[in-house]
Amino acid sequence: MHLLDRIEKHGRTSPDRLAHVSGERRMTYGELLAKSSALAAWLDSQLGDKRTPIAIHGHKEPEMLVTFLAAVRSGRPYVPIDYTTPEARMHRVVEIAGAEVVLNPVKVAEIVAAAGAVDYQRKPPKASDPFYILFTSGSTGEPKGVVITHANLEHFVSWMLAEQHFLTGQETFLNQAPFSFDLSVMDLYSSLATGGTLFSITKDHVTNLKSLYEAFRISGLTTWVSTPSFAQMCMIERSFTGTMLPTVRRFLFCGETLAPETASQLLERFPQAKVWNTYGPTEATVATTSIRITREVIAKWNPLPIGYVMPGTRVIIRGEDGNAVPPGERGEIVIAGPNVSPGYLKRDDLTAKAFYQIGDTRAYRTGDWGRNRDGVLFCEGRMDSQIKLHGYRIELGDLEANLRALPEIADAVVLPVKKGDIIDSLAGFVVLSGAKQGTDFEQSAKLKTHLGERLPAYMVPRKFHFLDSFPMNNNGKADRRKLAEML
Repeated sequence: MHLLDRIEKHGRTSPDRLAHVSGERRMTYGELLAKSSALAAWLDSQLGDKRTPIAIHGHKEPEMLVTFLAAVRSGRPYVPIDYTTPEARMHRVVEIAGAEVVLNPVKVAEIVAAAGAVDYQRKPPKASDPFYILFTSGSTGEPKGVVITHANLEHFVSWMLAEQHFLTGQETFLNQAPFSFDLSVMDLYSSLATGGTLFSITKDHVTNLKSLYEAFRISGLTTWVSTPSFAQMCMIERSFTGTMLPTVRRFLFCGETLAPETASQLLERFPQAKVWNTYGPTEATVATTSIRITREVIAKWNPLPIGYVMPGTRVIIRGEDGNAVPPGERGEIVIAGPNVSPGYLKRDDLTAKAFYQIGDTRAYRTGDWGRNRDGVLFCEGRMDSQIKLHGYRIELGDLEANLRALPEIADAVVLPVKKGDIIDSLAGFVVLSGAKQGTDFEQSAKLKTHLGERLPAYMVPRKFHFLDSFPMNNNGKADRRKLAEML
């Protein structure tokens, strides 16, 4: 059944079922269907036959979901823009997208209230039609719009449902990531496809941890979806255990490296839950690989693997000559399959550099180092994270992975320290898995000794900074800019 058919069916057959919770606000499936019908009809009245993207500027309000559904039901892709986006960047995104309609939650509520009841017949989409467009940062500072089609999203959601066996109408999904970050697609459409409840964590929750934990206690969460950094931050609170979240059955992670210590702590604190590591770029629709992280997996592999490829998709480890490398050797991760985006909106130049065809199959060069060991995939950091220190080439991702492999470290970020335009040394930011042993100097000395047993001396950071948790950016990832400000 098509994803939109599933959602509309829940609206008709289970109209009182809760679709979305955001702070004090609640929205049922019946309300979602009715409001999206009213807004879809309004979009048709404004745009006629034009299928230009619909931009929606907001946060975690129910009207965001109403707009997403209204746009695609009317045959138009949506462009989510989080309210934390600077105004100049927001205008640039709208300009690049060619969005003639820019909405916000207040405007959507007004349109829906004025429209009343509308019986709307959805326009049947083609598989190649854009479903949504997410803007990511470009290396030049210009936002890049990643186009995800109906076929791309259907392939991803079908895989999620088949692998995770969500219970229809009985799941509550954590929505941690903003809707402008593609990790949110994992929780949003897994929830809507199965008649689940999407439980959104707002910016207010994150800035007031007491309210965050209170929200968790009443959430009824069954499926946790977040970046590893967000879970690591939550574990500062000792009561963040299965007692706080007694119904949680699974943790799904994507967007960052999952450290073994983070996974180990979660298995200890939530013995009733399964922990999954997934991997994938926005250009390949959220995630392409997955693996359940058990104690056996943690004992066998360090760093943790990103797992096995979804059915119907291939991952190729590509050498510098463009050919696949032998098993065990390192190369670039290339994803080929029906989940791969057609490319970047209105940027044929960037699309040609990153995407290509393998026969009839679309392929994407991720820019990530990876290797295949025993049929299991590993990601070894960004290819562009290479720096040069005193003549030595150093992969920061490799260094971070080795830090995370130390049992005393829960998470790690390494940044270059510059004097003028020259990289002078390395600084390590770490979250310890337990209490600090002695002073900062003594703990640093121990880390340098242990790291020196794994890496050459020139790769060992000169200085370590010890934090309870990393500052996070709006997407819930470790905020490297804020860490750099601490140097």
